[in-house]
Amino acid sequence: MDEARAREILAAAGLPVAEARLLALGENAVFAVGGLVVKVGRDAELWERAEREMALAGWLAGADIPAVRAAEERPRLVEGHPVTLWHRLPDAVRPAEPRDLAPLLRRVHALPEPGGFTLPRRELLGGVERWLRLAGDAIDPADAAFLRERRDAFAPAAAALTPRLAPGPIHGDALPRNVHVGPDGPVLVDLETFSSDLREHDLVVLALSRDRYGLDPAAYEAFTGAYGWDVREWEGCAVLRGARETASCAWVAQHAPTNPKALAEFERRVASLRDGDPEVRWYPF
Repeated sequence: MDEARAREILAAAGLPVAEARLLALGENAVFAVGGLVVKVGRDAELWERAEREMALAGWLAGADIPAVRAAEERPRLVEGHPVTLWHRLPDAVRPAEPRDLAPLLRRVHALPEPGGFTLPRRELLGGVERWLRLAGDAIDPADAAFLRERRDAFAPAAAALTPRLAPGPIHGDALPRNVHVGPDGPVLVDLETFSSDLREHDLVVLALSRDRYGLDPAAYEAFTGAYGWDVREWEGCAVLRGARETASCAWVAQHAPTNPKALAEFERRVASLRDGDPEVRWYPF
């Protein structure tokens, strides 16, 4: 789905296309339309996720969690595409930082399971095979085999972990980019990855950002101080980190056929895993 097709769907939904400004184009085309944000899903396969995301928004509102709010209760199905409408947030007053994320995660991690709908498990390694298949001949078959072996080792190890925190609802992609700091404070955005699983999943993300992606250690300490615990103290941290690194490598691989920079980043990541070097810098892609 390209922007032109997404705009056709907006028109079919009765929305003012002339006012629509494209914000992002990926699995969803995201538009600002007046006081709304409108997300047009790539295809009908995203319908179930769109339904769950809107149910989540209502559930979080009922729990008084600062998060994006849906403008309608259910998605619309327009020419085979799920369309969801959201209240547009005020302009950000500053970029979000790790310390802004921590209090939001604490509140999410205190929630029980929702009623009326079921959150999925956090299938961290579930996309590895598809991403490697999309990479095809652009990557070394030995690298693909190496990542499959890692996946097959980490999947049962992760399933056997004994958590320190009580399992339950998690954000699933707990990064500062998924926090919007408006005039009333930090707000969670991007609810698509909400899951029910080990709470430690949300905390390993920032630990890996510190070690691999250049997050300032002081910013990480501000995060752990605000949350109240450093997941690196947990004996299972290395397992979840290894699983996430495996998935992150495979995710980049899918872009290798058309993007030389993606191939170079993929090869950098795989080499660091083969060498067992946990501090080689990775770059966001």
